Amino acid sequence: MTAPPAPRRLARAEFDRRDAAPRAADRAFGDGTYRRRVLVRLDGDRAWGELEDDFHHFRVAIRHDGSTVTEVVGSGLRSPWTTCLEAGEPLTALRGTTLVTGPGALSHLDARQNCTHMFDLAGLIVTHAARGRDGDRIYDISVDDPAAGTGERSARLWRDGTLVLDWRLDGRVVLSPADWVDAPLWNGFIPWAARELDAETGEAAVALRRACDIAIGRQGDLDLFATAADLQHGMSGICHSFQPAIAPVAIRNIGSGRDFTDHEDLLLADFDQRDG
Repeated sequence: MTAPPAPRRLARAEFDRRDAAPRAADRAFGDGTYRRRVLVRLDGDRAWGELEDDFHHFRVAIRHDGSTVTEVVGSGLRSPWTTCLEAGEPLTALRGTTLVTGPGALSHLDARQNCTHMFDLAGLIVTHAARGRDGDRIYDISVDDPAAGTGERSARLWRDGTLVLDWRLDGRVVLSPADWVDAPLWNGFIPWAARELDAETGEAAVALRRACDIAIGRQGDLDLFATAADLQHGMSGICHSFQPAIAPVAIRNIGSGRDFTDHEDLLLADFDQRDG
């Protein structure tokens, strides 16, 4: 049997063109992989980072005085809805946040008033700054589309190139490994992780659990919805753009989706162009 041809390699600039980039909506669901990369960097009193996946590319930068956040700026380079780019404003509530490690670092703030992904990124930047180790931390995440007929999927997270989490899921149920089977992934997971796991494992686990939810977005085509309000069933109030007053004016950014299944090397490939 002849092997299928390898996917054509794309340069980052070509991948960013809407007429050239592969889209998850153009691939049969069940035949691909959701990928996310988070890169955070610390240099003295500055810490910043970016998150990129099929649907999002956000950036957050903070300054700190050694114990608390003194400045914060959130911005978007690619977003599903126009109003996502306004979510840097609610993120300013991070000012005064104590630099601590662990998945509950931002638990004193209302995540639903923020862009979910900008908020999650900010949490990883705060914990990286709290550790005080100048340099980078990189999270690479993959979540396979569910296998046809079973609904089973693999979800993995690498931290700085080392595989640290490898879950087998059936829908929202963890099948393996055994020590994760009873983890309440969708029922109070963040406080559970803060209580039961060491700080670094908890941070990674929350990042992977989030990706398991977002990966399901690959099964549809968001370009079919004019506004977030058209997609509000079961999602009202979950984040900044889905707040009832905002959703009707959250216009779809047509063509903003990507498919990184075969192009994981392009995730944040241009990060250093925006260094600092």
